[in-house]
Amino acid sequence: MDKATSFYKKNKLSIVILSLVILICLCTGLFIVNVGILIPVAVIGISCLIALQISYIENPKLIIWTMVFYCFTFGILGREIGNFPFGILQEGIMLLGWLTLIFAANKYDWDLINNDICILMLIWFIISILEIGNPAGASIQGWLQEIRAAAMYPCLVVPMAFLLMKNSKDLNTFLYLILGLSLLASLNGLKQLYIGPSPGEQRFLDEGGAITHILWGRLRVFSFYSDAGQFGASQAHIGLMALILCLGPFKFWKKLVLFIISMIMIYGMLISGTRGALFALVVGVFTAILLSKKFKVIIIGGIIALSLLFVLKYTNIGSGNYQILRLRSALDPKEASFNVRLNSQRILREYLSSMPFGGGLGVIGVWGEAYNKDKFLSTIQPDSYWVKVWAMYGIVGFTIWFGIMMYILGRCCGIVWNIKDDKLKVKAMALTAGYAGILFCSYGNEVINTAPSSFVVYFSWVFVLMCPMLEKQLEEQKNKDLNLS
Repeated sequence: MDKATSFYKKNKLSIVILSLVILICLCTGLFIVNVGILIPVAVIGISCLIALQISYIENPKLIIWTMVFYCFTFGILGREIGNFPFGILQEGIMLLGWLTLIFAANKYDWDLINNDICILMLIWFIISILEIGNPAGASIQGWLQEIRAAAMYPCLVVPMAFLLMKNSKDLNTFLYLILGLSLLASLNGLKQLYIGPSPGEQRFLDEGGAITHILWGRLRVFSFYSDAGQFGASQAHIGLMALILCLGPFKFWKKLVLFIISMIMIYGMLISGTRGALFALVVGVFTAILLSKKFKVIIIGGIIALSLLFVLKYTNIGSGNYQILRLRSALDPKEASFNVRLNSQRILREYLSSMPFGGGLGVIGVWGEAYNKDKFLSTIQPDSYWVKVWAMYGIVGFTIWFGIMMYILGRCCGIVWNIKDDKLKVKAMALTAGYAGILFCSYGNEVINTAPSSFVVYFSWVFVLMCPMLEKQLEEQKNKDLNLS
């Protein structure tokens, strides 16, 4: 009896909340009978969030792992269930995470978020809030939708990761998660191409997705991501990381597995038909080669990379394959869609010449079409996150944003350059090269602001900046092991 009483006192809150969850689940059955599926799905979602809160209290690191898992997979729920804004649940996960941190504030070292990256994300968030007063008069609803991915997510995610991620084991867990989830996306992409889309994926195509995802009778594979552009860029991003990791000082079987995973993902990039993803690979490869600090690697790797680009640009090798032929067109300056983009940028340059602060958040792209139909900018497709930032924030905002992005890249490169531990160095190199690739790939597509690439980039920043601390921990552990032996 004493043991039961003691257990109840220690777990009183969890037992009460769990009882509520059970009650809600029972009520869900009644709702299904009377009002259909939408409200029950909402109730189940709330129940899951409550269950998550309990888990977060017990193990706060689950906040990060849940976020990583969900940013890769929420597209499946949206397509197969539908009629519910599953994307907004990302905010729910973040909110619960921050509530957990705030209510147990004394357990965390808050000085960890007093760093340049967190400060820069806060500055960018404040600039984005001020855009609500942009004299161009964009819709507040469009601003509210756009600010989420443009500034709020990094402002919430980056400091949270600094508070919760503590050691090399966390870095390894992150790498295992993103490699595993990206491989799952690759396999689903292969299933789409060779077996056929699922009911939800077919519905996406039937409701307008086919316009951009079926070209000349061929499917541009999108897996369970928002579109083929995001799928292809993400596959190039994570495939590049796997390729860099397979060159590290690891056991042979690990190298082999990483190489196979890398090749599957690069094939996933090809079947997406996303030509801009090529630049994620090119920029990432050259970044990794330079960061290796090995003269032979720089020379040999540079020659191989340039040779492959030469083959794509100046030969017809592989043109019988549709995916390679489409990829090759990314290097053709006369390619029709490339010239359409250049023409759009010329129009924007003239229009924005008298608008140094842009047209406001949500004035261009998806939210522009939805909430700012009366604005000229909503009639132009940005086809690039760089262009989108320029149109929304103006040349002043774009200069600040690009400066922040380049500063973070330079900071990461500097840290990787000075790491001495070989295993840690190759992991940090993979994260930095992946970020460099996604940043420059975003000139051709909206990638760096879209899940899962956006979240992978945010966590990559955190882990690379933590590397000096992680290296110190590894060194202390080695010295401890030597003393024990």
